[in-house]
Amino acid sequence: MSEIRTPWGSISTKVSLLPIYYLIFIYGFVYILPFGKNLIGITWFDLLKKEDGPLEWLQFGQFFISSLMGFYIFYKSKRKRSINSLVWLIFSIFCFLISAEEISWGERITGFTLNSVTELSIQGETNFHNLPFFHNILLDPILHILCIFLGWLGWRKWPHLSFLPSRKYSLFFLLVSLFFAYYDLSWASTVQHIRNDQEIFEFLLSTGIFLHFCENFKFLKNSKNNSYLL
Repeated sequence: MSEIRTPWGSISTKVSLLPIYYLIFIYGFVYILPFGKNLIGITWFDLLKKEDGPLEWLQFGQFFISSLMGFYIFYKSKRKRSINSLVWLIFSIFCFLISAEEISWGERITGFTLNSVTELSIQGETNFHNLPFFHNILLDPILHILCIFLGWLGWRKWPHLSFLPSRKYSLFFLLVSLFFAYYDLSWASTVQHIRNDQEIFEFLLSTGIFLHFCENFKFLKNSKNNSYLL
């Protein structure tokens, strides 16, 4: 349980406030840091969120490590054909695929490309989430559904399923959905478009998933009985 201290007393919450502190740090400190353009040619804020920048590589690491922890959780489960265990496996594969997509399946490391894919990609990269149909039509609706499911619907309807993040991680997902809803509305309307800070909020999503996997991995490692995976 998180606690907010105020001059009038403490306020306790049932959700982690780390996403709030993270956004305050990014927009209240990193955003106004001086001398970035003089030293590295871009602002420190733009350095964080740029393509192939620190946040993108952190997301890759979080999704990749999450996939390994998820595979271990599935491997240690006693009833691998149960819905809970099978979804752990699917969730782990999903995390591995996202980690590979984040670095364009190693294109930036090895230089290997699939011309048939890069020619269609809107960013000219070897990944599938930037293919026009998926990126322009499917990506944002899938992201909204995923974030609302993980951040609210899942733990409310099926609290007994361990593959679903608990209530305390809600803000890691709901704030992402809120940002993308606002972002999409600004581009669909005639008002001025808001700045593209997707990497800032996508990092919240990867961190929420990573912490959820870590929590279950630690619980399994410290428990002699893994019946919670049934």
